Amino acid sequence: MNHPADETNAAAEQRWLEVVREKVRAIRFGSVLVTVHEGRVTQVESVEKTRIDPERPEDRGRGGKGRA
Repeated sequence: MNHPADETNAAAEQRWLEVVREKVRAIRFGSVLVTVHEGRVTQVESVEKTRIDPERPEDRGRGGKGRA
């Protein structure tokens, strides 16, 4: 027989796992941070980074745009 607290803990674990999955799927570049307090996940944060494409080699040397 399952204890009600075990079911509650299992439901909480499923919830934070789903939150982590959603955050990972939602970003292309970045990080997901899971905060744990006394053995329990208390917070999930995500940081998304925007990457700027590096200059194309053919742009170098044109009007000061690019590295010489």
